[in-house]
Amino acid sequence: MAESQKWDTSYEWKAVTLLGLGFGLVGLDRWIIAPLFPSMMKDLGLGYQQLGNLIGILGLAWGFFAIVMGGLSDRIGHRKVLIPAIVLFSLLSGVSGLATGFMSLILIRGMMGLTEGSFCPTSFAATAEASEPKRRGLNQGLQQSTFALFGLGFAPIIATQLLQVVPSWRYVFMVVAIPGLILAALMAMVLRELPHITNKTERPGGHKWSKIFHSRNILVSMFALFCAMCGVFVLSAMMPNYLIDYLKLDTSQMGFVTSALGFGGFIGQFALPGLSDHLGRRVVAIGGFLATAALIRVFIAIGPNPALLFAVLFVISLCCLGLVALLTGPIATESAPVGLVSSAIGIVVGAGEIFGGGVAPSLAGYIAQNYGIQNVLYLALAGVMAGVVVCFFLKETAPRRIPQEAAATA
Repeated sequence: MAESQKWDTSYEWKAVTLLGLGFGLVGLDRWIIAPLFPSMMKDLGLGYQQLGNLIGILGLAWGFFAIVMGGLSDRIGHRKVLIPAIVLFSLLSGVSGLATGFMSLILIRGMMGLTEGSFCPTSFAATAEASEPKRRGLNQGLQQSTFALFGLGFAPIIATQLLQVVPSWRYVFMVVAIPGLILAALMAMVLRELPHITNKTERPGGHKWSKIFHSRNILVSMFALFCAMCGVFVLSAMMPNYLIDYLKLDTSQMGFVTSALGFGGFIGQFALPGLSDHLGRRVVAIGGFLATAALIRVFIAIGPNPALLFAVLFVISLCCLGLVALLTGPIATESAPVGLVSSAIGIVVGAGEIFGGGVAPSLAGYIAQNYGIQNVLYLALAGVMAGVVVCFFLKETAPRRIPQEAAATA
């Protein structure tokens, strides 16, 4: 009780709020391209393969720099990574509106991946540092939930509405760059640095980077994140064109249905980690993958019914993006050696991004271009079905569940 009373809850909620808004803008800047792409295709002469490659190059860059910068932030501190990263990815989002063709877009998106990949694991670790342990899963889930809310929920609505009032898609990119610059200033005023950065006497004992791989959960989380990201990122990248080109919905209906990815993911990204605080990380992970696989199969059979498509896609995203938050948040944090939390999160996020966020969307673009866009849904389905098997190898880490399991074993 005394320890709980000493916890600085005022700083906790301020830090989690700002970091959550920051990750929400990461999602907005990353995914605003998908609902804009039908308009961009006409102006720049692009196809499905180019869409997959644009999504994929950002994921690949994100993955590599999540690994590098997660480790660096453990040594130099969170603020020195977070604030420059949010400034740079906001500026690069605005610069996307100046692109003249595929090559300039691919260069800009690759650089965005560098900055957003730097922000991602560092912000998760900063949230864990600010959170009281009993609220860690919930707080990390809340922070990550804004990625879905802004990037997949608000982005289709913002994009389709702004397209009606601005001259072209180029101005949409410029408008969405502004909030990130404001948020960077607020983060500079509020966020604290790690204790071992500000007070050298509190530096934790040294750990070799390779010790991260001694944890079975880190390795399992990497493969499980491949599977979860394959599901959600393939759906997110291809859904607008699937709805317009295959199901023949109009632009307004497309924006409505696609927003289900964001609103469902927003709830899932704090609901599943929060639920796992009570039920356990392992059982929630397995159940989430099972539910996602079943619902993608249902979604494949639905015709041009916007309300039903929205409802099913909402729950798919709730489960799948909830799994992303669970694997990269509490499971990675609780499985990491002391002093290497950002590094561990960076490795899990980076590995998942390289395949799930990088290779899978590019493969989906190839499938859509050569075999029909409707067949990309089976790639997402295969990914989440594999995740069911992988999560059986997880070890329980939830603080509330470990004592119960130890007692039951005894």
